[in-house]
Amino acid sequence: MTTNNAAGLTLSRRQLLKRGAAFGLGASALGLAPAWADPWGQSNAYPQGAVEGNDIALAIRRETLEINGRSARPITINGTSPGPMIRLREGQDATLRVTNLLDEPTSIHWHGLILPAQVDGAPGISFAGIDPGETFVYRFPVVQHGTYWYHSHSGLQEQLGHAGPIVIDAAEREPFRYDREHVVMLTDWTYEEPASVFRNLKSAEGYYNLQERTVADFLAEVRENGFRETARTRAMWARMRMSSRDIADVTASTYTYLVNGQAPEQNWTALFKPGERLRLRFINGSAMTYFDVRIPGLKMTVVAADGQPVQPVPVDEFRIAVAETYDVIVMPEADTAYTVFAETMDRSGFARATLAPRLGMQAELPERRRIADRGMEAMGAHDMDHAGMEDMDHSRMEGMDHAGMEGMDHSRMEGMDHSRMEGMDHAGMEGMDHSQMEGMDHSRMEGMDHSRMEGMDHSRMEGMDHAEGQRAASPANAQGDLLPAGTAQPGSQYDQAGIGIDPDERRILVYRDLKAFRPWPDRRGPEREMEIHLTGNMERYMWSFDGRTFSQVDGPLHFRKDERLRLILVNDTMMEHPIHLHGMWMELENGAGELIPRKHTINVKPGERVSALITADAEGSWAFHCHLLYHMDAGMFRVVKVS
Repeated sequence: MTTNNAAGLTLSRRQLLKRGAAFGLGASALGLAPAWADPWGQSNAYPQGAVEGNDIALAIRRETLEINGRSARPITINGTSPGPMIRLREGQDATLRVTNLLDEPTSIHWHGLILPAQVDGAPGISFAGIDPGETFVYRFPVVQHGTYWYHSHSGLQEQLGHAGPIVIDAAEREPFRYDREHVVMLTDWTYEEPASVFRNLKSAEGYYNLQERTVADFLAEVRENGFRETARTRAMWARMRMSSRDIADVTASTYTYLVNGQAPEQNWTALFKPGERLRLRFINGSAMTYFDVRIPGLKMTVVAADGQPVQPVPVDEFRIAVAETYDVIVMPEADTAYTVFAETMDRSGFARATLAPRLGMQAELPERRRIADRGMEAMGAHDMDHAGMEDMDHSRMEGMDHAGMEGMDHSRMEGMDHSRMEGMDHAGMEGMDHSQMEGMDHSRMEGMDHSRMEGMDHSRMEGMDHAEGQRAASPANAQGDLLPAGTAQPGSQYDQAGIGIDPDERRILVYRDLKAFRPWPDRRGPEREMEIHLTGNMERYMWSFDGRTFSQVDGPLHFRKDERLRLILVNDTMMEHPIHLHGMWMELENGAGELIPRKHTINVKPGERVSALITADAEGSWAFHCHLLYHMDAGMFRVVKVS
């Protein structure tokens, strides 16, 4: 399997020193000094404690603890929730003995770790799970370093606090210097049982959304856009039975947002000495929450993404999707406190911590931002006008049977007048040939009623088969050639942070900024492409890949052993989805050429099309899913088999 040990640098020593100086990093920071030149910056500053060594024991229980001053019943690991930090070292052979003291089966998945399939920790796929009273021994070689995390992959246990951080120290000096480190693990906690949360989401679309539009919002939009445009936009959302404020499925109406298990009022504090370089290891271990992270008064330099070193990026703020990790370096010079502010993407709440030279200090909270409204771009409707789709011949699209698409009822979509959706111009979408869209089969999706969708003729949609959601060779340009490796897909939004972010307000990290510190070993271009659509039904809370939930698919997606594959993800929904592939890296094709970054979780924005290169070097069966817990449980899950 591929490890962190990469091929040689393509940048010269002079270029590296020049870039490092621009970010305030000297020669030692770039790994060009001997390993003994600076001390290792380990401090184990994590309030839930740490376990390390070659043989680690973990005990999983459900017990009563206090969370934010209230009695709660989380799942604990070694008595804490989140669990202790597991500290490993690259090159060691790890043994982790996990004892289940719950009254139900459990598991631990080592998120982002490259290891054999049988110890990946996904029940029913790579192993049977851990029954009550049993101990399962995970043994695997540690072949990487960086910031990762672990969590249950059984039912909805992750929502109950069954998670914790993993820090893997590098066998050789990392390409940056720091004096002290702190883990900052973000989670969302609810005093409701997770099964109750899931029932509420299924029972009423927007159940937890208490930020719907008001009369005041309508009047403000009228002042900005005029009455006619405002009324047209509102009517359009109403006809689609959607809300422009469906930003997050679960909000602060039930969630308390925590840093290392502590609520904002508890003000977890990380200590520093003025002038030190601090490494902050951010982990989003939430079930459902995206956070926008900033430290007012301090510039952050991003040095690693999903555990992998990247070329330094100075930012004021970054958005961290569920399951992602980012490592940043900060250099507080003043003898004062700084607020670590993690505001939820839907603006309903926040987590906070403090950096300070002494306990008891705190800084002011920054001003909260208002919730944003989604536009039609959330549905991929960029300048689209169906009237002028030249060369796109739907009359020949035979054989597409929508009669049995379960759960998708279009009969209520009457009155949806596309002619009034101004700004939608398809006139330039020439050359779209649907006859080559192999592998698309909707015939099994029971219950989808198209009978009342007037004017739409699906009877002759030739050749569409979503059964595997893949294409052997998807033409990406007019000549039918595959895009060169590392090239950003048309329809990607890598230069955008996402909804609710004003790029003019401060410097925001975007995927376009991420560049690997070194090229990765496998430099081959893709042999084939696989395109998968992220799909769902908001009203019925059904989430799926290619229109089928996990219970509706016949079998796994298949990767050929050692093939070089391009995975294309197309988000057909109006929600963000953090997509995670177990066992293998995804090299995000963000336009960085041979320096495209490796990630274990890729966030796909509404209407976006992204792609990643994969070396299928991990034989076995692996989970592939949206990391929003309730989306995964509702069906956005597949198995990938490598053989």
